[in-house]
Amino acid sequence: MDRQTQELRDAHDVLAEVYVERLTGLLDQMPIERAVLGLFSELVRDAGAGRPVGDLGCGTGRLAPYLEAQGLTSRGVDLSPEMIRVARRDHPGHDFQVGDLRALPFGDAELDGAVAWYSLMYLDPDDRAAAFAEIARVVKPGGFVATAYKVGDDTRRRGGQSLDLGIGFDVYWHSPAEVEQRFREAGFEVVFSAGRPADPDEVQPQGYLIARRSDAAGQ
Repeated sequence: MDRQTQELRDAHDVLAEVYVERLTGLLDQMPIERAVLGLFSELVRDAGAGRPVGDLGCGTGRLAPYLEAQGLTSRGVDLSPEMIRVARRDHPGHDFQVGDLRALPFGDAELDGAVAWYSLMYLDPDDRAAAFAEIARVVKPGGFVATAYKVGDDTRRRGGQSLDLGIGFDVYWHSPAEVEQRFREAGFEVVFSAGRPADPDEVQPQGYLIARRSDAAGQ
């Protein structure tokens, strides 16, 4: 495991219980995020074949109950073993496993769709092509992917240090053009892309995207 990946994994092991405290129930207060996830879920249900959806970078598993309420079965993946332990503890009956976005633990076209909710921001530029290719590999042709991300100029920043927990890790805030281009290059058609201004307690605006996997595998 390279230094950057180790640093990210170790930091999120420390952050697992912090995320439970800060993020549990937060989706109930975010109507735009619920609307995007609701649209994604409707698209997957309409085009799906009964396969699960991947929750890529699932963290503490907070999206699993919402996706289940939308009629979807999710399978969560996260780099941090402690995040997965907490997800299994807090959301029994859901599937969670340790994994890497650059080498997802799913077979080809195994998923009807996937969400990457604030998880793409941890990818170093050199790793993004591999991660997007993996997403394209595991999502069936005609399936959908939804992502949420922090909007910025793609400059590397250090995350976690403001929490005074003795941790740090690299994060990237993406431009909508960068996110859309990455999905198109991986064989997706962008069907929805929007953003919102930063809330009073946020530093930067937020972006949302839904993309459809090409019907022709390999395009």
